[in-house]
Amino acid sequence: MKKIKQLAIVAAFASFTLVACDPAALEGIMSGTGTTKPALTNEEVIKGLKEALNIGAKNAVSFTSKTDGFNKNNLIRIPFPAEAQKVKDAAIKLGLSSQVETFESTLNKAAEKAAAEAVPVFVNAITSMSIQDGFNILRGDSIAATTFLRNATTAELTAKFSPIVQKAIDEVKLTSYWEPLTRAYNQSTILTGNQPVNTDLNAYVTDKALSGLFYYVAAEENKIRKDPAARVTDILKRVFGNQ
Repeated sequence: MKKIKQLAIVAAFASFTLVACDPAALEGIMSGTGTTKPALTNEEVIKGLKEALNIGAKNAVSFTSKTDGFNKNNLIRIPFPAEAQKVKDAAIKLGLSSQVETFESTLNKAAEKAAAEAVPVFVNAITSMSIQDGFNILRGDSIAATTFLRNATTAELTAKFSPIVQKAIDEVKLTSYWEPLTRAYNQSTILTGNQPVNTDLNAYVTDKALSGLFYYVAAEENKIRKDPAARVTDILKRVFGNQ
């Protein structure tokens, strides 16, 4: 009888212990491993996310700032401004096809120049995030960190990036190709009755250049989340390996 009572006490204690375990620990016990990964600290989560974004940002700049990083990359190539498509069509009809081609090529080279100078601007934009934001990102979809970064910093990045884009536009003399096309088109509107076009090239190139950078930041984040080989530091292995 005494032995039966002892077994009952042991069984009750074991049941209490299992119920008190968190789900991950319980799963480890039930699976027979008997061990679980230690919980991540808040500091580790934030450090890991920052590191992932820093790596993604630097790789994104590397991809886009090289020669033809935009110009011959169909994923992010900047096309003729959509709102000025009528300018492109009219210019081709006027025999300015080579100018149109040169303009589009130069448009992308301006973005490449800007991207090459954007490393400190882009990296510094990765600012502090709250603990809750950090865990939401960690448990989010494959580009949750990129989405958070873009939503939180686009306005600031645009303000800081715009002067760099303008400098690139000036250096490659982009407006020297844009003005003849728009001037020829706008002169034709006297006869056609169409509205003249005045596209802000700085805003257009800035937006597209940032979109190209964020495209590759997202690609890097997705890779780090899904591919263990892409977790090149201990903190990345710990944070993303615990997802």
